[in-house]
Amino acid sequence: MKINQFNMLALMLATGGIMLPSCKGKSDQAQQQAMAPALAVMTVSESDVSLETVLPATLEGTNDVEIRPQITGFLTKVHVDDGEYVHKGQVLFTIDQVQLQAAVDQAQAAVAVAQANVNTAQTNANNNKILLDKNIISASAYQTSVDALNVAKAQLQQAQAGLTSARKNLSYSTVTAPVSGFVGEIPYKEGTLVTPQTLLTMLSDNSMMQAVFSINEKILLELTDNGKRKLKDALASMPEVSLRLADGTLYPYKGKIISISGVINSSTGSAQTKADFPNPDGMLRSGNTGQILIPTNYNSTIQIPQSATFEIQDMRFVYVVGDSAKLHSTPITVASENDGSNFIVTSGLKPGDVIITEGVGITAKDGLIITPKSGSTSAAPVQSAQ
Repeated sequence: MKINQFNMLALMLATGGIMLPSCKGKSDQAQQQAMAPALAVMTVSESDVSLETVLPATLEGTNDVEIRPQITGFLTKVHVDDGEYVHKGQVLFTIDQVQLQAAVDQAQAAVAVAQANVNTAQTNANNNKILLDKNIISASAYQTSVDALNVAKAQLQQAQAGLTSARKNLSYSTVTAPVSGFVGEIPYKEGTLVTPQTLLTMLSDNSMMQAVFSINEKILLELTDNGKRKLKDALASMPEVSLRLADGTLYPYKGKIISISGVINSSTGSAQTKADFPNPDGMLRSGNTGQILIPTNYNSTIQIPQSATFEIQDMRFVYVVGDSAKLHSTPITVASENDGSNFIVTSGLKPGDVIITEGVGITAKDGLIITPKSGSTSAAPVQSAQ
């Protein structure tokens, strides 16, 4: 009986020794699962993405005209104010007209005298012709009267030219707007002596405005497909661009890039570019600054948050959630363009892959088991790219 009890005890101990590791294994696995950190995940999908390259720009009127006098004289009247909108032909400045008017009067008198001399010479020539026909005077005497008439006519033409010049100078004393637009700064006041070198003001025709900005060699090469496509064809195919004003708001009208300089600035490595924007409300003025937004469209593209990636030795990785919610570091490649918040993935991921979007570089590591929690299903919408 004792032997049987001993054998039974031994059997129980042996059985317990076999069962204890099994219970411990199940306990460790449950404990590991319970301690798995909860991290947000997203399911990778494809979508159409539009990136916007942002470039600083300065605005100019399509026809900014320098207003300079064509004569020397004193300003007697300034008819407009800084910033005033004027129409083509409207009077802007008046220069002293006293001496100019006197020159016109003198020229008119000279024309009158010359005309009288022509009349007299014409009468003499007519009379001498009659006398010549009657053989009363010689042919040379008649020719002399004809020559005198020709001289008088030439003097009349000269006097008339002087009158035209005097009247033209008088007209220059009234400076008018060559185009409609806004008046710039007027630094000179009435009584100031001005010359043809004096810049009275600038007149900006801003019915259409131009945004002037620079694009670098990289963008230029992309536009021309490394020189395989003509720049003219590249411009024609470019999408409309947007303008962000200095206060951060978007200008309501779209613009079109019309020109790219064929010469690259050696000091900046960029080419000057211009885009036309309609300005029906006169909101834009010459000298305004802003940002040009050039869109680039990508079709059926995978986009993920930059925060979901990490970098090792110039290679970029993400953590893909595999079987049993275990993390696997996966290398990816991304496009050079980005908006500062998201990456466009060109390889390494496929639609349906699940990646973590938090804890990268902090909690996450290769082989870690996590508890996935609801997060983003796609990357945030792209706003702009530098």
